[in-house]
This record gives sequence, C-alpha cells and structure tokens, in this order.
Amino acid sequence: MCKLVTNQIAMTHYNYAYFAARLPIGFSFFGHGLVRLPKMEDFAGWMVSAMENSMLPAEIVRPFAYVLPIAELLIGLLVLAGLFTRQALFAGIMTMSLLVFGSTTIEDWGAITGQLFHAAYFAVLLWLVPYNSVALDKLRQQSTDY
Repeated sequence: MCKLVTNQIAMTHYNYAYFAARLPIGFSFFGHGLVRLPKMEDFAGWMVSAMENSMLPAEIVRPFAYVLPIAELLIGLLVLAGLFTRQALFAGIMTMSLLVFGSTTIEDWGAITGQLFHAAYFAVLLWLVPYNSVALDKLRQQSTDY
C-alpha cells in the first residue's frame, strides 16, 4: 500500500513537471506566431529578402513565410493546452526541421543553434508524452472512456 501511494505521488510530480515543461516551448511558438500575424506582409518580405541568396526560389519562400506564423500560433496553442499534444509536438519538430534546412541554405549557422534547441525540446516532450496528464488530451480521453 505504501509503495503504491509513493508511486502515485511520484507520477503526479512527473505529470506536473511535464505540464511545466510544455509551457516555455508552447509560449515560444505561440508568441512567435502572435507577433508576426499583424505584420505578416513585412515578415514575408523579410524572409524572402533573407533567403534571396539561397537555392530556394522566392515562389517557395513567400508562401512558407505566410504559413509559418499561423503554424507557430496553432502549434503553440495546442502545446499549451495539451490538446492533440503528440501531433502538435511532431508538427513543431517538422517546422523546426524546415527552418534548419532554410538556414543551412543561407549558411546562417547562428540561427541553427536555436532552431536545433527548439527541435530537441519538442523531441524530448514527444518522448515523454506518456506523462501528459495535465492536459485537454486527458479530458478527451476520459470522455471517451465511459
């Protein structure tokens, strides 16, 4: 009995730690999207300009620049809420992978460090997703378990 209680307490700590770990990356992505939405045209122009010396054509860069803030905002919201967490974390890793690729095409090695950190953070959260119980996913699961 005592061991069971100890395991339940430990599990609770892991669950709250996982929730706390979701917050910074969720706010980072949400914030990136939020501040870029009102100035989407300027952001797209900046990205096309920054990528002009890359092998990627502007016809690919410009649409990506318009989709990126929306994706960041939605991924951030989902991670913060713990809703479709596994899918949101995977989408975050894919987004960061595309950004890393873009940064390599213009040899922006300084930007890659932060992008890799974000990708690794998402990957660790994806690995630990079984601890995601302080989340809307848990409520969705419980509503289908009756």
